[in-house]
Amino acid sequence: MAGYPGPGSCPSEIWQDPLVSQSLVTLRKLALNDWQAVHSWASLEEACRYQPWGPNSEDQTRAFVQSAVEAWSHAHQQRFVYIARFGNDLVGMGELRIRSHRHRQGEIAYIVHPRAWGRGVGTAIGQELLSRGFRELGLHRIHATCDPRNLASSRVLGKLGMTYEGRHRHTALIRDGWRDSEMFSILEAEWRPSPSDRL
Repeated sequence: MAGYPGPGSCPSEIWQDPLVSQSLVTLRKLALNDWQAVHSWASLEEACRYQPWGPNSEDQTRAFVQSAVEAWSHAHQQRFVYIARFGNDLVGMGELRIRSHRHRQGEIAYIVHPRAWGRGVGTAIGQELLSRGFRELGLHRIHATCDPRNLASSRVLGKLGMTYEGRHRHTALIRDGWRDSEMFSILEAEWRPSPSDRL
């Protein structure tokens, strides 16, 4: 995608800032022409280490983006996939899924380009997903899972105010064997908007 720094290019301000202001990270709907940006992290082994997918081929990334974009047009939409932007850079993605309309249950997931790790981008994405889930969709409970070895992601979920509920064994078969999943959740009454949400 034009203007997006790929793995071998000289990155802009996002890669130099020690900590990103969460109010400067914005989400928008994923578009078909975002596939190259998505592929810049989906093709990296370090980004996919704890995921049941990847590293992706270009065809796999294109297929994912196509499916995610089409989900926005479904009559009873259950999947909302966003691209995360900081300045002129696309730095990651966030996904919000409705697991039950009747019971108002949802799930969030996110991924951040490795070059933006440790700068608060994942937390900013998560805060915005929770805001949209509770404020716009009226969900009652939102959960998220992560590999127990992914300590950075566990910390992000804690920063989001989510409660650790336990460990589910052997939930996914990934490249290095069976993966356990840690479960975190937050209820609508427990959610506290970020400062930018209060404006």
